[in-house]
Amino acid sequence: MASHIGRRKFLATLGGAAAAWPLPARAQQPAKIARIGFMRAAGPNEKDFNGFRSGLGALGYVEGQNIVIEQRYAKGAYDRLGVLSAELVRLKMDVIVVDGTPAAKAAKAATADIPIVFTLAIDPVAEGLITSLAHPQANLTGLTMSVGYQFGWKTCGTTKGYQA
Repeated sequence: MASHIGRRKFLATLGGAAAAWPLPARAQQPAKIARIGFMRAAGPNEKDFNGFRSGLGALGYVEGQNIVIEQRYAKGAYDRLGVLSAELVRLKMDVIVVDGTPAAKAAKAATADIPIVFTLAIDPVAEGLITSLAHPQANLTGLTMSVGYQFGWKTCGTTKGYQA
């Protein structure tokens, strides 16, 4: 009977140690490597891509250390954007960065879950990418070239002198 109690105590101690063991191990694991999809309707442009990479580096993101960038280019074949977007979604990107409205529309059609950052959309509201500049909704956000009075008024943050 004494050996039975000793075995229970041993198993309880072992079980307690096993339950506590993963906590320190998790704390010592390296940070997750972020996966970024980069897609353009045009072909590769090293100057633009190096600028993108440099901007990430300024924020502490270094390719091969804490980020992986998957590049996809339609090279002017806009009908390929859907296939390229679906591929980035299958690769489980953490974020997809796109250049221009056609690429943004293709990425939006491919996923409602992965955040999409677009650049150079002329009027993302009129183009159906977002619902408003102030509140894009869904999984899209980005940079617009829109300079209408609504955008200027929003960036100025004042209604002084505005006549409806």
